[in-house]
Amino acid sequence: MPEGDLQRRRTADGSFSLFSGEVGEGFHSADGALAEARAKFVAPAGLGRFAAGRALQVVEVAVGTGTNTAALLEATHRHGLELNWWGLERDPAPLRLALADAGFRRQWPAAVLSDAEALWASERLLWGDARNRLADLSAALTGACDLVLLDAFSPRRSPELWTQEFLGALARLLAPQGRLLTYCSAAAVRRALAEAGLQLAAIRAIAPQEEGSWSDGTVASPSPLPPERVLRDLSPMEREHIASRAGEPYRDPDGRAGADEIRAGRALAQAVSSAESGSAWQRRWGGRRHHPRPREGGMGGPGQDR
Repeated sequence: MPEGDLQRRRTADGSFSLFSGEVGEGFHSADGALAEARAKFVAPAGLGRFAAGRALQVVEVAVGTGTNTAALLEATHRHGLELNWWGLERDPAPLRLALADAGFRRQWPAAVLSDAEALWASERLLWGDARNRLADLSAALTGACDLVLLDAFSPRRSPELWTQEFLGALARLLAPQGRLLTYCSAAAVRRALAEAGLQLAAIRAIAPQEEGSWSDGTVASPSPLPPERVLRDLSPMEREHIASRAGEPYRDPDGRAGADEIRAGRALAQAVSSAESGSAWQRRWGGRRHHPRPREGGMGGPGQDR
């Protein structure tokens, strides 16, 4: 997207973000770009699981402004870990705008920013449609990744990177104890991850009143994910949401469909599904709906889905 389509934002924690007029959605939660990176990608990664000196194999999908990359680097420095990182990104404009912003640069220790800039300037950042570029990594990384970070625009806005096929391909990258991390809690995404053979956990909501109801994201792994400080089991409400028509996955068998085609295909599948409707599920759970924190300037929350 052209740089003129991207509007600079300062989120609630003072960190740098962008809003895309083309997509109609912000790059981060209004709570804060840096806060979101740490709460939804770094903390659920469970870096304490790894011995100091370990080199982590990481794939990041939708690098955007680079906030998640830098936040993960900051944490690996703190834990004494190395980072073998690969990134997938379609558009260079968000990262270029971030690096030109003095406030963004001040967010990071000098050593973190230096290492991040080296990664972003290297051949490990693959430009283009992630559906196509992922194949360049699959041969070397299948079954080897400790972490996969997925931070694309929300499924309803940009379903291309949330399809059953793409999520299945990401699942195949994971090592047995590897984790796929995303801010998204959409039923369609969670069902696709489960159908790819992954175990699911919810990222605990920041607001205490939301605990046990909705979460601030999803972690998926080939191995069981025991509850811990930032993770919990999916609630019965969430599991039944996944089983409803809201859990109908987005599909893109050829890896070339546009957003409108993917959305239309899912709507048709939902229309003929024998699963419980989303409205019936909602009535049964007392009218509660998913109201995650919206991305800055966006329309609705990133995890919301029907």
